[in-house]
Amino acid sequence: MKPTEEKIQSNTSDLPVYLFKQGNNCEAYRYFGAHLETRVGESGVVFRVWAPHAAAISVVGDFNSWKPGSHPMRKVDGDSVWELFIPGMKEYDVYKYCVTTRAGDLVYKADPYAFHAETRPSNGSKVYDLSGFAWHDAAWQTAQKKADVINGPMNIYEMHAGSWKQKEGGKPYNYSELADELIPYIKDMGYTHVELLPVMEYPFDGSWGYQVTGYFAPTSRYGTPKDFMAFVDKLHAAGIGVIMDWVPAHFPKDQFGLYNFDGEACYEDPNPKRGEHKEWGTMVFDFGRSEVQSFLISSALYWLEQYHIDGLRVDAVASMLYLDYNRKQGEWEPNKDGGKENLEAIAFLRKLNNTVLGRHPHKYMIAEESTAWPMVTKPASDGGLGFNFKWNMGWMNDMLSYMKTDPLFRSGNHNKVTFSFFYAFSENFVLPISHDEVVHGKGSLLNKMPGEYDDKFANLRTFFGYMMAHPGKKLLFMGQEFGQFAEWNETKQLDWMLLDYDKHAELQNYVRTLNAFYKEHPALWQIDYSWEGFQWIVPDDSQQSVIAFLRKDAAGKQILVICNFNPVLREGYTLGAPVSGTYKEILNSDDAAFGGSGTVHNKPVRTHKKPQHGFEQSITVTLPPMSTLYFEVPTKRTRKAAEDSTDKPAKKTAKKSTVKDTVEKAVKKTTRKAKAEPDADKPVKKTRTTKAKAAETADEKPEKAKKTAAKPKAAADKPVKKTAAKAKTAAKAKPETEAETKSAKRTRKAKAPKE
Repeated sequence: MKPTEEKIQSNTSDLPVYLFKQGNNCEAYRYFGAHLETRVGESGVVFRVWAPHAAAISVVGDFNSWKPGSHPMRKVDGDSVWELFIPGMKEYDVYKYCVTTRAGDLVYKADPYAFHAETRPSNGSKVYDLSGFAWHDAAWQTAQKKADVINGPMNIYEMHAGSWKQKEGGKPYNYSELADELIPYIKDMGYTHVELLPVMEYPFDGSWGYQVTGYFAPTSRYGTPKDFMAFVDKLHAAGIGVIMDWVPAHFPKDQFGLYNFDGEACYEDPNPKRGEHKEWGTMVFDFGRSEVQSFLISSALYWLEQYHIDGLRVDAVASMLYLDYNRKQGEWEPNKDGGKENLEAIAFLRKLNNTVLGRHPHKYMIAEESTAWPMVTKPASDGGLGFNFKWNMGWMNDMLSYMKTDPLFRSGNHNKVTFSFFYAFSENFVLPISHDEVVHGKGSLLNKMPGEYDDKFANLRTFFGYMMAHPGKKLLFMGQEFGQFAEWNETKQLDWMLLDYDKHAELQNYVRTLNAFYKEHPALWQIDYSWEGFQWIVPDDSQQSVIAFLRKDAAGKQILVICNFNPVLREGYTLGAPVSGTYKEILNSDDAAFGGSGTVHNKPVRTHKKPQHGFEQSITVTLPPMSTLYFEVPTKRTRKAAEDSTDKPAKKTAKKSTVKDTVEKAVKKTTRKAKAEPDADKPVKKTRTTKAKAAETADEKPEKAKKTAAKPKAAADKPVKKTAAKAKTAAKAKPETEAETKSAKRTRKAKAPKE
């Protein structure tokens, strides 16, 4: 096979090349890379690559037995852009660029703009045609363009595509198959979005995708690019948004990748005090270089436009902003103004966000930014970075630290619960409990909780209730919704067998119910970023580790949230009430349906004319030990509304599904027939088959929890009756009062899993 003899005109005004060199080619992938073409009646592939320092480049592959120089490329612009048309090449053909450096060395490089790649450990690029996929998400796309991005519900399920679930033998599902498995679960659980850890091509499984070598290629571990299109298409058809992790901060040193692409610093910053993250073993992009800007912005838009991705979570933004990030004294140098800010990176981020959100204002650009850098989610025109969301890392660190603290010592750490509210409205925050918090010896979220088996679940339920009510969008990493005990391991699927045990199934039911409650109640998401959507009632009860606050929607409807972060029953707890009338308990984390005791439910409670906490009236309620309660606040009747009600008959409306209905349905779903108490050393044996299967799939085996048929009550008139059987492994915290002794009793106790 020989290249077609044709005249290649050197024309620096050629628009794609011109825009590329100006940093303004936002669709550089349409020009660079490998593209199927027909020239002079011959079908083949045209290759284009940017390599400003190369002495020569040729295309090599199976088609020419990987022989260097047999298919040489020529400069299309007389400078740095190389091109070659090879007739006869077809889709899926494997290729690389053989670069002759100025030093005379030969280096074999994968195509930076390749749409598809070989599966590791191979690393060649593949010719691929993106056209021809039949999308079915027009309705989703139209709805998203009309949606309120900032003031809408966002409850994200973060996941790793290869380890959520696996086939027999540990084989991963391909993208399309994964969608079929995932969609029923996400819909059942009530999440609004799925966020994927990076699926751009990467060589090392242990990097989880954060060391990218293919910025335009979905990893072939899980199929073809069109398989990934099918994944997104199917989720959109099911009403589920898709967010992708995107990594513009750095790239690995793999010899076939971007590192010293043409024998010299090309994509990376040439300054050794700026161009490398030694701790990560990666290189830093040269953000001030126009060609690199075109490359990265094109990558961002590529995923949003070609794959219909709804948003990008931009990884490691802090490492881009600071020249001294993870660098010791003497390992970095100041900018031209003498500061530590990376001025080029700041300018790039503003340009990136202006470009992306200028084209697609309904998309999400989410910054993982872990410092106090100001105005991350403010427009670039106002001095901000231009993102529309930011991960709240401060809240995450404070709350995980607080929840890990023994409840006996939480009173002295009360500020960790309340501090985030002082800055909650300074940015458009997402509250993340991400993959980073359940690896590297940090323990799973459930295992971070103090106490014995039951106590861990009670703590986690309380935390989830608090998190859902806190201003900001939500993100939870896979497995935490049902109490994964083990740390996440990218090589194994989640421990789904845990759902055979009561406490885990009940926790999952609680999260499912919380998610439904969240979507049903605009008060929890409609005014997330203004004091108008939030009001303190009890911020300072550090002695009892209790907080209470209001969330409000645009129509003025309010939800009262009360969190008791101690395993102590609080009877006769009085707090201010914003509106006079009757307050109804609508969700209780200590409900038996969720694995709680179920012994305390507040009847509808009327306000009394006793001023408290700055309000003219107050209510008195009972707080179960370690619990979060939601109350429906009565609607304040205006004089006009009262007059209208006397003049006009009330319209009959169809009965809407309420959260109480949701709770009751959920309880019926998870209520099981009571079983005999398990042996002290062995889990309950359901069947010989079940026991054998569980033994094969789990290293850690929790004891079976007793199951009782407890009736759900969102606002019960009577407490649930206690069973005669009491668990032998219940938490044995020393009560301080008689009330505490009573509260320590549980309807059902579960055996702790063996570790």
